Amino acid sequence: FNYPTLNWADIGMIGWLVGGAAIINQVPLCRCSYGPYGRAMVRVCKEESFHQRQGYDLLIQLCRKGTPEQKAMAQDALNRWWWPALAMFGPRDTGEHAVEGGHTEQSMAWGIKRFSNDDLRQKFVDMTVPQALKLGVTLPDPDLKWNAERGHWDFGEIDWDEFWRVIKGDGPCNAERMAHRVRAHNEGEGV
Repeated sequence: FNYPTLNWADIGMIGWLVGGAAIINQVPLCRCSYGPYGRAMVRVCKEESFHQRQGYDLLIQLCRKGTPEQKAMAQDALNRWWWPALAMFGPRDTGEHAVEGGHTEQSMAWGIKRFSNDDLRQKFVDMTVPQALKLGVTLPDPDLKWNAERGHWDFGEIDWDEFWRVIKGDGPCNAERMAHRVRAHNEGEGV
């Protein structure tokens, strides 16, 4: 991960949001054009489903059955993880704000990718908002509102500068993660 886990509620939030986003991203890959990859994704999706359910259950305990302090801890974690979870779907690849040079069109033509990043992100938001309402937490997006005309939740703009900064290696935990990998490699070199 490129972001720190500051308290116990982060574990639930990562399971619920990051696991949930991974499932939305990966389920369509189970039916992609490359069979070995698709079959492997079936197993990956089962594991991600476990993480998502475990995370959501932990949040039920904190938000619905926990103390006010525990609910506040969960809300704090949600405030920090919501936007990185939305960014997990990748940059915009449809409409007037699509990132140039993306590979969505080619990947869809080849049957590797079946849905755009934007469609998957919308599906995630539509699935997650009712779950958040059930938990009794507030998603940290002042632009979030139900759009009856579209039949979907409208949501705010992701900080794409933050996304690209993290992707390029300048996330809050990137240097720490890389230092750990180098240390593990060096310490295991004799093996």
